[in-house]
Amino acid sequence: MIDLERTLETADLVAYAGATWDWHRLHHDLAYVAGRGLDRPVVDGQLLGALMAEHAQDWAGPGARLTRLRYRLHSMVFAGDTVRVTGAVTRVDGARTTIEQQVLAGDRVAATGTAEVTTR
Repeated sequence: MIDLERTLETADLVAYAGATWDWHRLHHDLAYVAGRGLDRPVVDGQLLGALMAEHAQDWAGPGARLTRLRYRLHSMVFAGDTVRVTGAVTRVDGARTTIEQQVLAGDRVAATGTAEVTTR
């Protein structure tokens, strides 16, 4: 399974905020972030889930459908960080495949989860 790697810049966080209507200042406002003792905006956890969905869908191909995604966040990711989504197939049951995934930010595990895809 090929990893998905992406560097998440502040512009990516703003684009995601616009797509999801989640305009919390923690994800884009440098003054707000600095006031909370952080040096960079925080990546929205849902964006990590979206990358996990993209990773599973890319692996399964255009004829597949993501039918379930569950994930848990473990550590914060910040603007400018490069994340890598890894995965391994853990179960195949007919047309349904289960993939265990991790999102890594450097040497930190940022999220873990399970994706299920169904092929036709």
